[in-house]
Amino acid sequence: MSVQAGSEAESRTPQRSLGTAAARNLATTTKSAPQMQEITSRWLLKMLPWVSVQGGTYRVNRRLSHSVGNGIVEFVKTGSQVQVIPAELGELPLLRDYGDEEVLTELAARCRQIDFEAGEELTSFGSPSDQVFLLAHGRVEHIGPGPYGEDAVLRTVADGAYFGDSSLTDEAAIWEYTARAATPGTALVLSRQDFQLLADRVDSLRAHVDDVRTRPEQRTNSHGEAAIDLSAGHVGEAVLPGTFVDYEPRPREYELSLAQTVLRVHTRVADLYNHPMNQTEQQLRLTVEALRERQEHEMLNNPAFGLLHNADYDQRIQPHDGAPTPDDMDQLLSMRRDSKMFLAHPKAIAAFGRECNKRGLYPEAVEVAGHKVPSWRGVPIFPSSKIPISDARTTSILCMRTGEDEQGVIGLHQPGIPDEIEPSLSVRFMGINEQAIISYLVTAYFSAAVLVPDALGVLENVEIGRWR
Repeated sequence: MSVQAGSEAESRTPQRSLGTAAARNLATTTKSAPQMQEITSRWLLKMLPWVSVQGGTYRVNRRLSHSVGNGIVEFVKTGSQVQVIPAELGELPLLRDYGDEEVLTELAARCRQIDFEAGEELTSFGSPSDQVFLLAHGRVEHIGPGPYGEDAVLRTVADGAYFGDSSLTDEAAIWEYTARAATPGTALVLSRQDFQLLADRVDSLRAHVDDVRTRPEQRTNSHGEAAIDLSAGHVGEAVLPGTFVDYEPRPREYELSLAQTVLRVHTRVADLYNHPMNQTEQQLRLTVEALRERQEHEMLNNPAFGLLHNADYDQRIQPHDGAPTPDDMDQLLSMRRDSKMFLAHPKAIAAFGRECNKRGLYPEAVEVAGHKVPSWRGVPIFPSSKIPISDARTTSILCMRTGEDEQGVIGLHQPGIPDEIEPSLSVRFMGINEQAIISYLVTAYFSAAVLVPDALGVLENVEIGRWR
């Protein structure tokens, strides 16, 4: 009873000083500039060397290459049934440039679906080869004899790959490796018999196959480029070979892409509410940040010039065990000279760290622009949340050589444009409408180019959800 009486008396006590709520009406608050959670480190934009592009187009001239096939075959899935897209059969070297859609559709219909389990052997080393495998889903290892008779993994292939295509026309073909499934998956199989029956019946297919088989073999180097005849080690008055360096007749051209938006600010806000911070400047600052974030996303994911889509097929590899291991990173590094950077989703970097921890390895951190970032073999690993993660919890890790002088990956822009506030980024006044709203056109021009195929490599289908 005494406690309750005391509480009632205390509540009736008159206020003896000014309360904090009322005091704030006379106080000047200390405030921050507007914050934005979307801002990331944008290491790709920071680390890429930027080349000025006059006229909005950059042409990549290369030495003539004789490339065949080496594409990724795509499929459609209906329930449990998988079918190859007929036009995608043109990725096979034998069918490159063959354009009869009806025949390709019939070939696609002759492909037989097989489902396999992990550890199952799809082919056997030394056995006759009479069918081509189109890998719709899963990971398959090509295993051959090592230098001392032991088994060695020669190559790992995954979704969209094919193997055994030479057996469609070569009756003496044998399997030079054992194809063993590393994971469960699905493949489509086209037999030599089905292919020959159709070729015997369709004149255009038979003529195309005969042309491919009788076409003179192009002399190339190990990169598929037209060979340059040289002589070395000779003595006396040897006759020296004559040669020339041929160029690609239709080099690729990169046109600058853009990201744009219209920023609107009411004149009343711009006139009256500019102290202590300029409202227009703050609106513009956050808009530019969002524009740069979209720029980095496009440079990675745009189908036309994005790095994930423009990596050469021969420069794409699969992890040997799903998760990104030090062995996979070493293989990625070995495919190019003078690698300057890795780029990976933060969750992929964490997955790589777990694999290092399992082996008792602790990657050294390196300092870049005042920041400590993890590295592997001295090559920094930069994070980028713009690299997508699939529904199956897989992602990709990029490795690249950068710079125009190094025949690497470069960024493209055009500084000096009208009303520029940053290189290749402009803010143009568009006027005031009848509602007294000021409009500004904010535009960023950019693109990216891979100067030679081995400048960029990708470790694909990296699993990030494995903890054991």
